[in-house]
Amino acid sequence: MYRAPVEEIAFTLKHVAGLKPALDAGTFGDLGEDLVDAILAEAGRFATEEIAPLYKIGDEQGAVLKGAAVTTPPGWKALYRRWIDGGWNALSAPEEFGGQALPTMLGVAALEMWNSAAMAFGIGPTLTMGAVEALDKHASPALKAKYLEKLVSGEWMGTMNLTEPQAGSDLNALRARAEPAGDGTYRIFGQKIFITYGEHDFTDNIIHLLLARLPDAPAGTRGLSLFLVPKFLVGDDGALGARNDVFCSGLEHKLGIHASPTCTMIYGDGFEGTVPGAIGWLIGEENKGLACMFTMMNNARLAVG
Repeated sequence: MYRAPVEEIAFTLKHVAGLKPALDAGTFGDLGEDLVDAILAEAGRFATEEIAPLYKIGDEQGAVLKGAAVTTPPGWKALYRRWIDGGWNALSAPEEFGGQALPTMLGVAALEMWNSAAMAFGIGPTLTMGAVEALDKHASPALKAKYLEKLVSGEWMGTMNLTEPQAGSDLNALRARAEPAGDGTYRIFGQKIFITYGEHDFTDNIIHLLLARLPDAPAGTRGLSLFLVPKFLVGDDGALGARNDVFCSGLEHKLGIHASPTCTMIYGDGFEGTVPGAIGWLIGEENKGLACMFTMMNNARLAVG
């Protein structure tokens, strides 16, 4: 069973990645080696004692889709609750929204241990952290105020929606469309595939970040815009409202990460009798969505090692 190599990671972080000189120079304020060592030790303990023991049952039983709802393997939902109760989701997130604002390299080191203990578990929070950075860098103040605090805490999770059946990795060929509704929102239509944690039972709400095209958008990647599409609509008081027109229609079965729900997501199909068109909000500028999404993509690239 996996045992986190905490001492080796700490040495590499301090003396190869350059954390110690940065600490000595006061780059990270009052953060010192003692606190860094304590964080790494506890992150390693959580990986070794909490995550790793559930890897086997997770991969043997996997995530299960029934109707449009996904159930994660036994023990995984409780594991996620212990993880967010420990404040881990907020490690490198902005203080303004409840984060700890610790160095990204420290967060990446912790993720290395969590992903190594069970990639199927670690990859979900990894994408939430990426969504937090993308929203923090590019979203409007109103969207930040409504969504960031609960994403930072881990009460809600985030996803990345790029790939489509006909496009694969060719973003020029994306067809998902967004139609302005005239009230500042958009109606989203289309299908996305290979969406990690697109549907699950960890959280009450899931916040999808999705690339789509406006009606008059230029061809290719220059015509992509980024939208926030919640599973459940959120009121001005932060309470969850009606179900949005988005659902999971299928799961992929990937070697070694069966517990991670890799979903096919359908937007704007009139789910459960709703008016067709998933309700979404623009992140950043129209037709500039790929640049915004790269913030999330680069965050995820660092986090998965």
